[in-house]
Amino acid sequence: MRRKAWSFALICLTLCFVLCAAGQMGPSAQFDGKWLHRVPDEDRARVNPFAHQSQAEAAGKTLFAENCAKCHGADANGRTTPPPRPSLRSARIRHATDGELAWMLRNGNPYKGMPQWSSLPEQQRWQIIAYLRTLPAVKS
Repeated sequence: MRRKAWSFALICLTLCFVLCAAGQMGPSAQFDGKWLHRVPDEDRARVNPFAHQSQAEAAGKTLFAENCAKCHGADANGRTTPPPRPSLRSARIRHATDGELAWMLRNGNPYKGMPQWSSLPEQQRWQIIAYLRTLPAVKS
């Protein structure tokens, strides 16, 4: 009987540990921005040739709806349900350079679930970035 009690207690403690660890690895921990450190300086310095162009922003909105919204949400606020996806209206994304965002779209981050979008023409990737720049900051 004691052996069963100890086994049950050990299972409960293990389960508690796993659940606590999962809580620590929620969306904010998962999307830590470590990818920014992998962006080469020459990519980081790139400037969006379509910045502040209303036609490019409108085209980017359409492209976002077709390619990005299924993971990041129609409002770009991300999602918390599994698998979680980051908000593209967060301070981290808003402060990233256009070149950093272009690098991420081109290369992706397969370890975090972000696919490569190198199959999209570069112009379309810049248009998506132009659209992202029109979005208001995430509400706290």
